Amino acid sequence: MRPLTTDAPDAASEPVLLDARAVLADSARAAGFVEAAHRILADLVAGGAALGWVDPPERAEVAELVERVRAATASGDGALRAAYVGPTLIGLGYWLRYARPTHRPHADLEKLAVAGTAHGRGIGRALAAALVDDARRAGIEVLTLDARGDNAHALRMYRSLGFREYGRLPDFVAIDDRRWDKVFYLLDFRTQSAATAG
Repeated sequence: MRPLTTDAPDAASEPVLLDARAVLADSARAAGFVEAAHRILADLVAGGAALGWVDPPERAEVAELVERVRAATASGDGALRAAYVGPTLIGLGYWLRYARPTHRPHADLEKLAVAGTAHGRGIGRALAAALVDDARRAGIEVLTLDARGDNAHALRMYRSLGFREYGRLPDFVAIDDRRWDKVFYLLDFRTQSAATAG
């Protein structure tokens, strides 16, 4: 696969990445985004994906989430990235700045989701890399995330982008009788800046 571009989607089959302005600027595209995001998230959760839900989210819940992310990106407190092939949304991810005043220099990469039909094409990595770049440009000092311990592919991808594990809660994630570790990762831009300056 060729590298993703950041151009507007067209009928071409090459995936493109868009930021929040391009995705949510007009109400028609935003409504379509909510529908497509709901479909991706619900399908992934129904298939057992580790996205924070036990049951597939309702459309209204996804609409509320998208509005919260839209408001955060408008105020500089978040970033959203979406991957499209032509008019079809195939992946999305976002980070939000921490709300607690003592944590404001930092943000959390809360969701990264790629449609099952697009797995294995580098879409998740491209979305994550774009979100990391957005965080760096926004002056975020530490970007954190957490993941279910059995999601080895995602954890390997995050490590390849410079994230490192800083903690783990054994058997913390519970779905019925099943248990998984909750793994915490961070990307500290302060140490990267110091290394670059040195």
